[in-house]
Amino acid sequence: MDLFSLVLAGIALFFVFKLISVLGTRTGHEQHHEVEGLQRASSNGQEETHLAAQNPLPEEPTQAPVSAAAEPLKTADPDFDEKAFLDGARSAYEMIVEAFAAGDVEDIRRFLAGSVFDAFRSALAQRDADGLRNEFKFVGIEDASIQSAEYADDKMVAVVNFASNQVRATYNRDGDLIDGDPRRVDLVRDAWTFSRSAKAKDPNWTLVATSAAI
Repeated sequence: MDLFSLVLAGIALFFVFKLISVLGTRTGHEQHHEVEGLQRASSNGQEETHLAAQNPLPEEPTQAPVSAAAEPLKTADPDFDEKAFLDGARSAYEMIVEAFAAGDVEDIRRFLAGSVFDAFRSALAQRDADGLRNEFKFVGIEDASIQSAEYADDKMVAVVNFASNQVRATYNRDGDLIDGDPRRVDLVRDAWTFSRSAKAKDPNWTLVATSAAI
């Protein structure tokens, strides 16, 4: 499954109970058979209760609540799981950042909107043309949260704020350090926008925009 696949499906089980009522008058003779019938029913009921105790019906799963920012996504998709989405977003963020730093975005192309892929590729081409070399180490994500979300024209859109620790250093063609510090960990804040169709069978999200977090 793809990493954006940030969206897990919930299962709803519905139970239907049927009540059978028996009405009518009974004669004395019939009452005798009715008592026997009740005894058999009581015995059967005890057996069914015992079996039910041994094999309880599964409880209906409860849907986890979402933050206020994520409510439009829950409205669009009742099965939307905010925690699962953010877990997938974290993994995607790390993978994409590392791929870009390494100068190889072809492997992540399927996760990117066309405009984002073109922007990444242009930035890498310019870096090569300028003779720059990057050293990069992804330390970890401190926080990821949904900043805002919307649902319109069948599109679910979520803006996710990331705060991550990274070691970044850029050298020119002469080997001089011109940006960052290979011995320093920087806290980097980004705001990435993900989107997917609410009606599509494919639950994967696509990165449609990147920017620095405000």
